[in-house]
Amino acid sequence: MAEPVTIARPYAEAVFKLAREQNTLAAWSDALANLDAVVGDARVQSIIGDPNVSAQQLEGLVLGVIGDKLEAGVATEARNFIRVLAQNSRLELTPHIRVLYENLKREHEGVLEAKVISALPISDDQVKTLIATLEAKFKRTITARIEIDPQLIGGVKIVVGDKVIDATVRGRLDAMAATLTH
Repeated sequence: MAEPVTIARPYAEAVFKLAREQNTLAAWSDALANLDAVVGDARVQSIIGDPNVSAQQLEGLVLGVIGDKLEAGVATEARNFIRVLAQNSRLELTPHIRVLYENLKREHEGVLEAKVISALPISDDQVKTLIATLEAKFKRTITARIEIDPQLIGGVKIVVGDKVIDATVRGRLDAMAATLTH
């Protein structure tokens, strides 16, 4: 059986292509975020897997919950998209579709996402300085997602795409231990 992300990719690419052609990238981001929130709800999750609930009933439920949260510029297409997902039993792929869509959108806009993992909370000034440094290094606009991990002991670990910058105490201790054992 194929991985969920493999199945989700064509859906994400189709939505991205449509959004790009209609200049509605942000509206589709919002629509997919709303759909993801609805599908992610535990009550909806239990219905998605229920063989006693038809695709039409599931579609009606999701569209009823989303209601008028869809922006006018994408409402018709988003409803059709939800209908297609429901009829093909693909609503559970919504989180994957959303992530893939956002990646395509960022790439199109020339934006990279940096995941910054720190042992301690980082001030807004530190984040701004870090983003400016990363933007100079990668020559692209950077958005940062901050996570706290006390196990790092100190410092930060930055992941941008497939690049990892490990400036943590834990990373240095692990590197030192590897050097000493070889």
